[in-house]
Amino acid sequence: MKLGKRCVVDELCSIDVQPKGGDHKETILGDDSHIRSHTVLYAGNVIGKRFQTGHGALIREENTIGDDVSVGSHSVVEHHVKIGKGVRIHSQAFVPEFSVLKEGCWIGPNVVLTNALYPKSKDAKKNLKGVVVEENAKIGANSTVLPGVVIGKNSLVGAGSVVVRDVPPNTVVVGSPARVIKKISELKAYG
Repeated sequence: MKLGKRCVVDELCSIDVQPKGGDHKETILGDDSHIRSHTVLYAGNVIGKRFQTGHGALIREENTIGDDVSVGSHSVVEHHVKIGKGVRIHSQAFVPEFSVLKEGCWIGPNVVLTNALYPKSKDAKKNLKGVVVEENAKIGANSTVLPGVVIGKNSLVGAGSVVVRDVPPNTVVVGSPARVIKKISELKAYG
């Protein structure tokens, strides 16, 4: 593992773990990062400056993670995920392989992104489709987003929603299934 300057790795962390069938490159961790206790960080990640984890986070292999990213306690980021700068993933979130989280997006506590269109089908692994969360989009606590869905730029997904189709940019969606209820510009908090 290549640690940047002034990095802190707390006790009881597993760092640069080789996955099954390993032989991945070593992880690169940017300056001023903080890996908190009980975090497991696999090999082959390229991580920017000021990255931080909560306690017990799991970051799998071959991810690209930008500057100023935070992954909360007990969250899971699977392999081959792209995370832009300034992304916040709160506690106990699940981000599966092939997800793309663009700059400044916000993933609330207990959010579950999915990627398997037909779990346990004979070609399930060949047909995985990651979720794309566009710039500055926000997904509220306890929401679930189905495979291949795009959460549009600056949009807001209300807490507890089940998102089954793409969310247009600059909109607010809520419910199960999630539906558009207004534009972001109609919310005083964002206006």
